[in-house]
Amino acid sequence: MSSRAQAIKENAIGLSKKDYDGSVSTLCKGCGHNSIANQIIQVAYELSIRPNEIIKLSGIGCSSKSPAYFLGMSHGFNALHGRMPSVGTGALMANHHLRAIGVSGDGDTGSIGIGQFKHLMRRNVRMVYLVENNGVYGLTKGQFSATAEQGLELKYAGQNEFPQIDICTEALIAGCGFVARSFAGDAKQVRELLKAALSHRGTAVIDIISPCVAFNNDDSSPKSYSYGREHEKPLQEIGYVPFAEEITIGDYDPGDLKVVDLHDGSRISLRKVEQDYDPTDRLAAINRLQAANANQEFITGLIYIDNERPNLAEVSHLTDTPLAHLRNSEIRPSEEQLSDFLKAYA
Repeated sequence: MSSRAQAIKENAIGLSKKDYDGSVSTLCKGCGHNSIANQIIQVAYELSIRPNEIIKLSGIGCSSKSPAYFLGMSHGFNALHGRMPSVGTGALMANHHLRAIGVSGDGDTGSIGIGQFKHLMRRNVRMVYLVENNGVYGLTKGQFSATAEQGLELKYAGQNEFPQIDICTEALIAGCGFVARSFAGDAKQVRELLKAALSHRGTAVIDIISPCVAFNNDDSSPKSYSYGREHEKPLQEIGYVPFAEEITIGDYDPGDLKVVDLHDGSRISLRKVEQDYDPTDRLAAINRLQAANANQEFITGLIYIDNERPNLAEVSHLTDTPLAHLRNSEIRPSEEQLSDFLKAYA
């Protein structure tokens, strides 16, 4: 083996980190979306995920370009604006063994696609759903999106007169069992949340504040790098704990550790930093988000988790062999069966 080959560190399945790369990014230099793509690459490498077991999905917008920049050997589909959830639902019904990473934006999710977003969570499709949230439409020169804060003034767009849509609150109301928020500039937290989300049983939503360096990076904007660093309020110290023997923790006080079990045996460690905050209490999570919005701050970390609800594949009683891998004779009626069925309508 050459010295160069020896220098390339491989993971448990024999792939190097470079094997998880995608195309060279064409997004603006400093765009938070690029940082998120880099963390997906790092997580897939660390977890030894086989690229052919991943399907990347997106809609339209700057965010929807980013799947091209990671996991180049994975399956991918760039859907219509706001329609990525439907495409993902169909793909995962055909092959529920795939892991799905859906990348959307605040416009793709919060405006044209909000109905699709809601029904994805209603059905609990097993998908990591990332919202790269910058509060503006970057591809069409910086108009406000539905997640822009009311009263925000930007050079290119004027003043926003409408109240914002909070992605995490919408996810909680729709019944999502894994809701988290992070900041593109907090690489460690993004990585640990991604690891946990990839192990979740159903839909896992991560709303990531991802500053737009071209149209929404003014210091006064709550979705700018400077504002984010100053006003980010982590709910807990996030760390990912691989599978081990079962750990149970009862009541615990602020500053103590709580471990939440995920479906496949992997776990996420939560350190409570607020009195009485419980990531398994949906109503408390909604109230905490509303309080944060009122104070013009954004809380980060795991906001809510519930791993008890079955996902779409389980509710649909799909066979262990994916539908896409079954023979025609196993999924289609024979000519005789079809003929007998049609006779009833003759």
